[in-house]
Amino acid sequence: MPNIKSAKKRVKVTKIKAMRNQMAKSALKTILKKFDAAVESGDKAAAEVAYKAAVKAVDKAAAKHLMHKNAASHKKSALTLKLNAIG
Repeated sequence: MPNIKSAKKRVKVTKIKAMRNQMAKSALKTILKKFDAAVESGDKAAAEVAYKAAVKAVDKAAAKHLMHKNAASHKKSALTLKLNAIG
């Protein structure tokens, strides 16, 4: 345990930020799973709605530095390819 007051505060702040990041990553994964489920069902309309939500979530994650901007771009490209593959 830290003895210095500022170090004690850093422990608290780090714990809160880690929890917030974990929640955001979990929410992102959930949205991506919903998109995958919509694609698997083959419903083009539902997949398009889920696609818009997924792209927005990926962009937000990249803006918050939860995901590297190139990784976000790669993920969005993969989502687009999946959406376009639906007949």
